Amino acid sequence: MNSSQLQPENSEVIEVNCWTDRWQVYRRLQELGIPCSCEVEQPLRVQITNTNHAVQLSSVLKQFSASRQDLLESLERCWQTECD
Repeated sequence: MNSSQLQPENSEVIEVNCWTDRWQVYRRLQELGIPCSCEVEQPLRVQITNTNHAVQLSSVLKQFSASRQDLLESLERCWQTECD
């Protein structure tokens, strides 16, 4: 989605420190169908229109901000919940 299609008043600015991570987050959000825009030297903008988008955004951001150990522990909790 280009920036002209994303309404600034309806979007949130997401801070992602590393520019390569920012582009990867942007691409993943696009794959999930979440309206977003990311231009060179500009922050990532994301339009959250429902709870599902908010949860997916949180999950995508966690993939890039959490430590490997935190991600492993989260995965193990999910597996444990499935097995219970």
